Amino acid sequence: MIIETRAYARAGLLGNPSDGFFGKTISISVRNFGTSISLYESPELHIEPQPQDGSTFKSIYHLRDSVSMLGYNGGIPLIKAGIKKFGEYCEGAGIRLPNRNFTVRYRSTIPRQVGMSGSSAIVVALMRALMQFYKVEIPLELLPQLVMTAETEELGITAGLQDRVIQCYEGCVYMDFDQELIAQRGYGQYDRLDPALLPKIYVAYNTQLSKVSGKVHSDVRARFDRGDADVISTLGQIAQLAAEAKKALQEGRPDDLHELMNENFNLRTKIYTISETNQQLIRAARACGASSKFAGSGGTIIGTYRDDEMLNRLFVELKKYNARVIRPFIV
Repeated sequence: MIIETRAYARAGLLGNPSDGFFGKTISISVRNFGTSISLYESPELHIEPQPQDGSTFKSIYHLRDSVSMLGYNGGIPLIKAGIKKFGEYCEGAGIRLPNRNFTVRYRSTIPRQVGMSGSSAIVVALMRALMQFYKVEIPLELLPQLVMTAETEELGITAGLQDRVIQCYEGCVYMDFDQELIAQRGYGQYDRLDPALLPKIYVAYNTQLSKVSGKVHSDVRARFDRGDADVISTLGQIAQLAAEAKKALQEGRPDDLHELMNENFNLRTKIYTISETNQQLIRAARACGASSKFAGSGGTIIGTYRDDEMLNRLFVELKKYNARVIRPFIV
């Protein structure tokens, strides 16, 4: 029997980037793009490499473009790290795994290097497959932490809980990463929100992946750790926007998210340096009358729009900046 599991792209609706600083966020899963894992029993444990895991290229330029778009290591290190962490979790929980091996392979349609969390989606889908294969149940609230440690502890990837929470829970989720709560039990407060409460939302991402780093280089973490008053205050204001958005949605005021999302990005610019490429996307979307902010660390923006006429304007205007506009499919 072949086990098939999936995990989807994600977009930060409000509150990011406060999630790595014990803040609050709202995120949505974007089912337009996903990663699938296929896993089946075999005599030995085998990870099937994909094209991005190979070391054979047509030319030096093919290698350059492959590394720019897919990174140096592809998905195999993520698969290895996830399997290792799964085994360690089971051992620590006193779960004895049967002597069964498997072959695993992955496929992904999540755009790379634009902040839609393609890497963590691989690990989330893998964990789901391993749980099915070994008939192990990992509590949902603990799963994001396990996924994150596979990336941070094993591979040295800088990562926060927000992406893993929304990919594990799916739909639309409000997250409160209260520091005391996380220190006490290892996870925050995660509340599902009905996606039907949301206003009309678009997502736009840069299609020239090789020109988008997907990484934000800044000293915000160091300043936060030093107790910098401006950074702490700004991140606190960003987190509060998520709380205000949750209340607005629950009270039937979805249109309030337009200004809240714009303010989210405006606050971000006070402590982060934003590249001109990303600034162009933000400005072009707002010129159409839509709201706009980063959906992650850069390369993808998200916002609200009024009607189909405005959405069509977004399609046309953002294409001028090599951006593709989609309406996120949220369940």
